[in-house]
Amino acid sequence: MAFLARRLPALMSRRCYTTRIAPPERKVTILGAGGGIGQPLAMLLKLNPLVTYLSLYDVVGSIGVAADVGHISSRTQVLGYVGEDQLARALDDSDLVIVAAGVARKPGMTRDDLFNINAGIVRNLCISISRYCPRALVHIISNPVNSTVPIAAEIFKNAKMYDPQKLFGVTTLDVIRARTFYATKKRIPVDGVDVPVIGGHSGITILPLFSQATPRVPISDEDIDMLTKRTQEAGTEVVQAKAGQGSATLSMAYAASIFVDGCLKAINGMEDVVDCSYVASNITPLPFFASKVRIGLHGIEDVLGLGQLSEYERNALEALKPELRMSIEKGINYAKNS
Repeated sequence: MAFLARRLPALMSRRCYTTRIAPPERKVTILGAGGGIGQPLAMLLKLNPLVTYLSLYDVVGSIGVAADVGHISSRTQVLGYVGEDQLARALDDSDLVIVAAGVARKPGMTRDDLFNINAGIVRNLCISISRYCPRALVHIISNPVNSTVPIAAEIFKNAKMYDPQKLFGVTTLDVIRARTFYATKKRIPVDGVDVPVIGGHSGITILPLFSQATPRVPISDEDIDMLTKRTQEAGTEVVQAKAGQGSATLSMAYAASIFVDGCLKAINGMEDVVDCSYVASNITPLPFFASKVRIGLHGIEDVLGLGQLSEYERNALEALKPELRMSIEKGINYAKNS
């Protein structure tokens, strides 16, 4: 009793209820916030409690987007910036930057057509990132991602601030599509379905690993071939369905928001955050490759291996390498010569 009497004041001074520790303050910036992906992505990130400040930048339209999503009742504070003279303020002190600027695919437009327009946009924005928030995680959405990520890497190397742990090509949409198509075909709930997707982010460079899909259910070779091709051609499917009125903007915004959420959780201290992303890699002879990566406090902690591949997947992997290599080299050469 004497011991309890001595300890009672200290015990009473402690809170006798569980508190929720507020997450660290985080600033997320969207470059291209006025576009087809940027607008719905801004709305989704406004709803994310891990985002303290949401900085929305574009050459036009971003002030209106900021005013619009700023009315949503969540804790996130929205800041709008427009024009090159406000880009530095938009980027300053950002923890995570999403590059979603540029043009979207239209019917008949090839990835080369996209490259000719978007390469310069990505280059210029990455120069600004290197100056104003060199320690931020950088998520590249602007297509063709197979080339724009290498462009970003070269720009950051030139600025002597390149950190491969912090540069991501966002390929989450390929994973989401593969999950959806697999669950629909096998008539199982999509919640809990996982399908790794490796390679790149266009056409045959997208390789979903249905042999590693979970939950494991019987699936024929014919269905695997069909689902693989549908995943590879899903972007074209949307472009054609929209009949010239846009590309996969809504699903891409959703995918990007999921990937941003995972990265924020990781840099806030959550352990074992694993997702697929197109990153600097040494698991194949190619310098950039999409696979599962483990994300931690400072970005990428580990680029995970491919696991056991089926014969179909091994053949598809060899088939995609030449095209992906050409796209990577095209981006590197552009950055070096521009």
